[in-house]
Amino acid sequence: MADQLCRLPWGNETLSLKMPENWHISGIFEPATVGPVADVAMEAARAIASPCGSPGLSDRVKPGMKVVVVMDDGSRPTPVAAIMPHVLAALEQGGVSREDITLVPALGVHRPMEAEEICHRAGTDSLKWENPDCDDPQKLSFLGTTSRGTPVWINKTVAEADFVVSIGCIEPHIIASFGGGYKNIVPGVAGRATIAHNHAINCTPDTFNMVGQPIDRNPMRLDLEEAAAMLNPPVFLVNAILNHRQQVIQIVAGDPVEAHRAGVRASAGLYGVNVPRAADIVITGSHPMDQDLRQGVKALANTIRAVRPGGVMITLVRAEEGVGVFGLANRKLPLGRGALKVLAPLLLKLVPRLKLKGMGEEDRFFLYFALQAMRHAQLLMYAPTIPAEIQSRLPFVTFTPSPEAAIQLAARRFSNRADMLIFPHGGITYPELGSAAVSTSG
Repeated sequence: MADQLCRLPWGNETLSLKMPENWHISGIFEPATVGPVADVAMEAARAIASPCGSPGLSDRVKPGMKVVVVMDDGSRPTPVAAIMPHVLAALEQGGVSREDITLVPALGVHRPMEAEEICHRAGTDSLKWENPDCDDPQKLSFLGTTSRGTPVWINKTVAEADFVVSIGCIEPHIIASFGGGYKNIVPGVAGRATIAHNHAINCTPDTFNMVGQPIDRNPMRLDLEEAAAMLNPPVFLVNAILNHRQQVIQIVAGDPVEAHRAGVRASAGLYGVNVPRAADIVITGSHPMDQDLRQGVKALANTIRAVRPGGVMITLVRAEEGVGVFGLANRKLPLGRGALKVLAPLLLKLVPRLKLKGMGEEDRFFLYFALQAMRHAQLLMYAPTIPAEIQSRLPFVTFTPSPEAAIQLAARRFSNRADMLIFPHGGITYPELGSAAVSTSG
């Protein structure tokens, strides 16, 4: 029997990989093929005028209201510029003056956006805007504490508005099950203490990988929704659902929970794939999350449930812009791969409280995830744009000089027959299988 050939998207190119003849390809899992809407502008207008669980946007506002429009930042593929004109039209129809509208990007702990970036993303330069600052107490309002103990600090401009419109997108998310919804508020415009406590909630053996999982079983998502609901101004949601080519297939609008759940059902139908059982070997590619390493490692996070404990995961990361904003790569850990594996049980208990210079709150969670993942399987990664110095700071995975080198390493572990699963669009696809496929030792 000849070697088997499989092909994965690689930016605008294709990678062709030869698999050993004794590896059995049990499945190649692609996202559902759903074409885009004919007209994004018309879809946005339809959703805003006929929302879920809410009157139309123009009926929710009135003259004199101070309105804040929160939009996600450039780390998300949301077509904000296509949606914004219809949000503004509905607000103006309700009597809101543009002078009373402020644009606030949902940065969380990301860097501030420049004026040019904000205008380009919003598709307009006619609005006032401000960057939130998660570390400036003068720009934050305290709203209370959630039932899970999260202190709720929110950007003051948002908290003191009369009405809030949130523009974002819904896609699988490693911590929050799915993006979108109230996530533009927490962590989007929240204080660092709020973000830190909320993210730490899922630093547990049972919740470290929640991608695509039911929201009613995700304590971090439920906590951020409880926190955001403490806002005094009502929130009107406008969220896009995109296919794997990042084309809009649907826009949902209205109540930030009810509309979000409708969007989650659509997103899950696109990206959740039924996998009968975990395999010895998983090959996953970063497409379409090819921007940088931070986005690319979603391929690993999304699909690790598909590899059995003790198996091998090969992740192919395009990272066209290199590392990106990825705190785990900012400093070299004092321990190598062997020591990390040995000490992982102790370290996992300490991670939620660690103060690591140069790392943000999301990166603390990613450290927890990385430790759990390296205990679960051998992690091999091909990421040719990532410098050797950065690779040395990420001992959780073994970087290889080529996909073929990764396959050769995996073949040493599985010299006899092995089952293999392939996720060509691992940056957005996730497996749906029994919880037994993931180690929950802690």
